[in-house]
Parts: sequence; C-alpha cells; structure tokens
Amino acid sequence: MKNTALVKETAKLLGFDYCGISKADFLEEEAPRLENWLKTQKNGEMQYMENYFDKRLDPRLLVEGSKSVVSLLLNYFPKKDIFSKKNNQENEEQNNQENNYKISKYAYGEDYHEVIKEKLKTFLEILREKIGEINGRCFVDSAPVMDKAWAKKSGLGWLGKHSNLINRKMGSFFFIAELILDIELEYDSPIGDYCGTCTKCIDACPTDAIVSPYVVDGSKCISYFTIELKKEIPNEMHGKFADWAFGCDICQDVCPWNRFAYPHNTPNFAPNEWQEWQKNDWHELTEEVFNKVFKKSPLKRTKFAGMKRNIDFLK
Repeated sequence: MKNTALVKETAKLLGFDYCGISKADFLEEEAPRLENWLKTQKNGEMQYMENYFDKRLDPRLLVEGSKSVVSLLLNYFPKKDIFSKKNNQENEEQNNQENNYKISKYAYGEDYHEVIKEKLKTFLEILREKIGEINGRCFVDSAPVMDKAWAKKSGLGWLGKHSNLINRKMGSFFFIAELILDIELEYDSPIGDYCGTCTKCIDACPTDAIVSPYVVDGSKCISYFTIELKKEIPNEMHGKFADWAFGCDICQDVCPWNRFAYPHNTPNFAPNEWQEWQKNDWHELTEEVFNKVFKKSPLKRTKFAGMKRNIDFLK
C-alpha cells in the first residue's frame, strides 16, 4: 500500500492528471482483436504495427520480471481561443478558423514524446530513491506497448467507438504513458463503457474510417493520410479532409464526453507562433522556416516535404 501511494503521489507531483495501475500480464482480450486488425490490413502502410506482436500483448517480454503497469494521463486540451486573435470575438474566431488549415490539438506545442519522457525519467528516479533498486522502463509511444488497453485495464477510462480512451472527468484529449515495473502494487479495476447508443463519432468521420463501433480502419483515417502515409494521398480523398493538414480531431470534437475537457497547464504544450498563420502563410512556407518553427514540434515527423504535400492536397 505504501508503494502504491508513493506512485500515485509522484504522478500528481509531476503534473499527470490521472494514474492507474494494472497487473503486468498477457492481454488476452486484446490478442484476437489485434490479430484480426492486422490480418485485415487496417494498419495500412504502418508496417511497424506488425512487429513485436508478442511483446505488444505481454509487458513481461519488455521488462524482465515485470509485475505492474502504471498508466498515466496528461491533458493537452488547449484554450478555446487557439485560432482567434487577441480580442477573441466569436465571429473573428470563426473567420480565422475558416482561413487557416487545421492541426490536431496534440501538436499545438512541443513534441509530447520529449516532454513526457523527461517526466517519466524523473518518476523512475524518485521511485528508486524512495523504494530502492527497481527494474523498470518508461514508455510513451516509443515501443510496442498497447497504451490504451493498459489505461483501460487500470480504470482510467473506456475505449470509445472511435477507439480512443475516454475519461469521464476530462474527455479524451490527453496523452497516455506507462511505467512497467518489477514491483507488486495495488491494482485498480476497469470501469464500464459509457458510450451508450451514441454514434456521433461514427457519423461525423468524413472518410468512414470508423467501419463499425470500436473498430477503426487506420488506412482510411485522415491522421494516417497526413502523418503516416509517405506516398501521395489518393485522389479519391479529395474534398474529404475538411482542411485538416496534420492529424484530425473530428471524432473527438463531436464526442459529448469532451464537454468535460479543460485547458491543460503544461507550458511546453502552449501554441507556437504558427497559431496566427492563415492559409497563405502555409502556401508560402519554405523548408528553412519549417525547420525553424517546427524544430520541437510533432509536425517535424512529416518533414517539410510531407507537410507541403498535405497543404498542396488541400488547396
């Protein structure tokens, strides 16, 4: 109990919004779903999803002697006036949104991988200082870890029909990270599914990527086309992206549970200078400016060529 309390207190100290703990074990429920998802090629060209199948389902293969998976949520929901000018008049905000390309909210600030990794390293150092020698590893989208499955198992939320984790008190605009440790802790219990009969996310997806409740065809998602896909975007997708140039938040934006989303308090996630750009600024973007402005941004993942491809596709 003492170690469990320490873990949750440390999570709060480091700014994480929620912390849940589950037993490090084989993900029996997820195994057939993942296998079928891959067999039906819903991963598109994301070949890395096919690697390390066994490790994705069993954390004990990632960390020797692991007994606990600590799941952490970190809010990234921005202030409402992200695309508005400083006077924040409602009509001007709407006008600005129409004159700018859309970027997924998680990419407004610095790359979350770097921000959260530092927090996790500190987390592990604190635990080792207070408890003693611990064999453990930190994960944030950087290894074959099914983060949403572990967060669900630890009671931090449920998987919505759009396949994103939903938390009853903060919606779904958050990052998920894990610590896999070789110490036994008290384990939290999963909660129920609160989507009910709602199908707003399914109905709103312009590319029909949510092929059925809880099943997303990754190869049809706007985020896949604008981030993961390395070749040209298929012509049949013209007119379906609703000006999304990097990622897509449509299925989350329409989710009723996100009425509980509140602004984050992580300075690193504050919007960069491009928030005031309009479409012409993107059209005139050079590689030199891109590398300077997005040096610490998730947008660097597409590189200049990928971002230029996206913008040209939306013209």
